[in-house]
Amino acid sequence: MASPPAIRAHDLTLTLGEGTAAVPILRGISLEVPAGQVLALLGPSGSGKSSLMAVLAGLERASSGQLAVAGADFATLDEDGLALARRGRIGVVLQAFHLLPTMTALENVMVPLELAGIEHPRALAEAELAAVGLAHRLHHYPAQLSGGEQQRVAIARALAPRPALIFADEPTGNLDAATGATIIDLLLARRAESGASLLIITHDAALAERAERVITLADGRIVEDRPGRHGA
Repeated sequence: MASPPAIRAHDLTLTLGEGTAAVPILRGISLEVPAGQVLALLGPSGSGKSSLMAVLAGLERASSGQLAVAGADFATLDEDGLALARRGRIGVVLQAFHLLPTMTALENVMVPLELAGIEHPRALAEAELAAVGLAHRLHHYPAQLSGGEQQRVAIARALAPRPALIFADEPTGNLDAATGATIIDLLLARRAESGASLLIITHDAALAERAERVITLADGRIVEDRPGRHGA
């Protein structure tokens, strides 16, 4: 029996503002993402990529349309329900790392594990940081880490709860080319080990081709949906 899709969206719209000030951001997005698929969202700035991710991740509510994510009906849940639905099921990696500055790398990774009620959060957080090459930096604070190291902590934090779905929004945007390539290798490798679905948002066509599937957005609409050239 086939697994249910990680994401099923139908005719999603997002409009910001009201009346004459209303600005359409998403204009009828429909897509289905199979469980375990690596998908790249490609498109220029302002095409709606980050807004679509925010809606799919439950961080922003669509103005209309149907949306089921990781087995939950996001279209009908309130804010508390969305937060509970995300917990342990969805991991998000942003180009702004959003690490808590007063917590060590280890503590940053432990937080979502503790919130999800996962047993032995410290041991799991230590193992995840070791997997991303930071076993020697467990007790360092974000300000003591390089950009690449901070991004590794962010990846460890997103993946530690073993979510079924991972979103990465321009995950290498603040990194140099070599560090960025290393981070993408790491993200794809860790995703392969967990079997999660991965949705990477990027404006980098070469990075997009490393996915199994590439969807291109323009002006809030899907204008192309095709296989990636090289796979994950």
